[in-house]
Amino acid sequence: MDKPVQIWYNGPNETESAMRPYSRVTITKKNEESIKGGHVWVFRDEITGSEGPLKDGDLVDVVNSSNRYLGTGFYNSKSVMTVRILSKNSNDLFDEAFWLRRLTWVIRYRMDTMGPEDFRCCRLIFGEADQFPGLTVDRYEDVLVVQIVSLGFELRKETILSLLIRVLKEEFSVAIRVVYLRNEHKLRVPEGLTQEKGYYCGEENDREHPGTVEITENGLRYTVDFMNGQKTGFFLDQKYNRLSIRKICRGKAVLDCFTHTGSFALNAAAAGATHVTAVDISEEALRRARENAAINGLESRIEFMQADVFDYLKSMEGRHDSAYDVIILDPPAFTKGHESFRNAFEGYKKINAQAMRLLRRGSYLVTCSCSNFMSEPNFKMAIHHAAELAHVSLRQIEGRKQSPDHPILWNVPETDYLKFFLFQVV
Repeated sequence: MDKPVQIWYNGPNETESAMRPYSRVTITKKNEESIKGGHVWVFRDEITGSEGPLKDGDLVDVVNSSNRYLGTGFYNSKSVMTVRILSKNSNDLFDEAFWLRRLTWVIRYRMDTMGPEDFRCCRLIFGEADQFPGLTVDRYEDVLVVQIVSLGFELRKETILSLLIRVLKEEFSVAIRVVYLRNEHKLRVPEGLTQEKGYYCGEENDREHPGTVEITENGLRYTVDFMNGQKTGFFLDQKYNRLSIRKICRGKAVLDCFTHTGSFALNAAAAGATHVTAVDISEEALRRARENAAINGLESRIEFMQADVFDYLKSMEGRHDSAYDVIILDPPAFTKGHESFRNAFEGYKKINAQAMRLLRRGSYLVTCSCSNFMSEPNFKMAIHHAAELAHVSLRQIEGRKQSPDHPILWNVPETDYLKFFLFQVV
């Protein structure tokens, strides 16, 4: 801008003014209340005016109709989510010191809430919940896997990633070998970004290996395919939920549905289950699951089956060998948008009813949903209807969320997505 504009912000006396170097957008009263309540998105149709040149990827100030400062964020005219707010503090300068401070803060949070052992494999940055909107970073030992769906961070990835590596090394004694980009998410398209993946940095010999790394979680070893596996290679958010099933699996026959790479099945077997059946439709996922079972010495305790879970559960009804003591349902998201909510609701109801019909009284059901579009009240309602269909009652033992490296930012419902329930069928 040729000339800085004057806006008002909430200072100690609430009458202070500041000369701001950024262009600005004015938003509706409705959006103002959302921002004040904790949300961090400004949608295109909530912008009522602007002042100064607006360049995609640049920082802009967000103000209300009275010209009062609400926050500063990345602007992108191509996106319906036009501004992603980074900070609501008008004193922030967004320089190197700012990014170092914020990166140190989010990494220390992981150390505090998870401890040094679980810190070795965790989500280091969880987008909006960590005030890095549109940026995800997972750590697998000495590998970082990065996903960027924000133009603002795409333009600044060199700065952010180099500082992240520096903070990990200097403040937490963690040496990173490679950084791999998994920028295949469909949300990059409305941001005007191409979909791509590949090594961002690492030694040349690192770039020649097949893109796998071994991790340890809950005392179990896994081979993570960070190059081609789902998401960033592993579902870190269920870390402590997987651990929580161990207490009910000892001495039990367990069915793990949608096993993917076998993480729930391995925890059940490690806990002392008499037998575990792990079902998934993907032969590639099952191949990896078998490898994970083998490196833990559990291959004789788990039977892996390739099948559609809905069909498999249906086929087991009425069979004498279908007497499971524990059934685990951890499906992929049945809905990724409001338009498919009804079908998703029916899907959750159907699969939970099928599982309940196979369980004897006194047995256990573990059931999950990873879709933020399926709210907890709606997911509970689907389970309630399923119990009615199956003519059983449920005694809730636990209700859990995602692990703390995927923090929930209140008033940003998109960060509150994982539902995990453990029931006894009575």
